[in-house]
Amino acid sequence: MDLLPVVAVALTDAQGRVLIAQRPFDKEHGGLWEFPGGKIEPGESPEAALVRELHEELGVTVVPEQLEPLTFSSVDRGTRHLLLLLYRCGSWQGEPRALDAAAIRWVEPDTLANYDMPAADRPFVSILAAERRG
Repeated sequence: MDLLPVVAVALTDAQGRVLIAQRPFDKEHGGLWEFPGGKIEPGESPEAALVRELHEELGVTVVPEQLEPLTFSSVDRGTRHLLLLLYRCGSWQGEPRALDAAAIRWVEPDTLANYDMPAADRPFVSILAAERRG
């Protein structure tokens, strides 16, 4: 079985809202909402992959030192096993735009459960909501 390492970020604004992105409808899991990120390329660190993906997907610049490891999820996808590393980031440059998504939305962590998400993203919902409640 192949291991597919992937990174994602809980981009958090000053009001404590989290940015989620809707997957393009012509891709796998099209129309579902997810935390922005993507695959780690060979020879790339998770942080470098996330910096690259956020620039490609949202047009924002993130400094690797601003990425705080938060948690992970692990999903068996048959011939591939997806390992999704979630980081948190509250500081970036630029205004997030849906460059590689059908839409983006800032949401309260308590409302994340209302969005249909891929299996790998779902475990993060309760973690982020619980953190917000303190």
